[in-house]
Amino acid sequence: MPEPTTVALFGTGMGALLIQFARRQYRRGKDLFDRTVGAILLVMFAPVIGVLALLVKVTSRGPAFYRQERVGQNGRTFTIIKLRTMRTDAEAATGPVWAMKKDSRVTPVGAILRRTHLDELPQLWNVVRGEMSLVGPRPERPYFVQHLREVIPGYEARLAVKPGITGLAQVRAGYDHELRDVRRKLKLDLLYIRRMCWWVDFSILARTLAKLTGYGGKGG
Repeated sequence: MPEPTTVALFGTGMGALLIQFARRQYRRGKDLFDRTVGAILLVMFAPVIGVLALLVKVTSRGPAFYRQERVGQNGRTFTIIKLRTMRTDAEAATGPVWAMKKDSRVTPVGAILRRTHLDELPQLWNVVRGEMSLVGPRPERPYFVQHLREVIPGYEARLAVKPGITGLAQVRAGYDHELRDVRRKLKLDLLYIRRMCWWVDFSILARTLAKLTGYGGKGG
């Protein structure tokens, strides 16, 4: 049966079936594309990741890599991997809290990694494993997902697709600091899910690259 959105837009005739077929092919191709490109990029950036890991290790106490449980597609949890940017005891006294501007928990090297988003590079391994996509809603921690489900109706709808290293909300908005930020980014995540296709994915990847190289301006 055609998807409800497809029926609403194109009816139940041949057009709807063609759109449904195109969407299925895109989603199948997306997984192959993500894993293939993710593997290539992981090999390319392996020396960079190694140097950055050594820099993190020698400038602050604790492991070079940071592993944390996140919620993925359909609510399945997985372990995300990043270069560590905070002190190892960052949440010992507070418990889980959102990152903040000029966050005192962030190390000097970590601040640079965050500003350049180089701390995200190890997540290419999560892409290769099929836990993440190159483009999609950012994965959140179980603690926050449970809380946000209770206070924001429809929040779980963003779990319909694989989480991504980058996404529409990331190129249009910054870090979450309050519920208003989460609601704004949720709208962008759901907009992406409704319109996701090759053109949208490539445009987001292009805007992400532009931001990283300094040509993308500020996120809206």
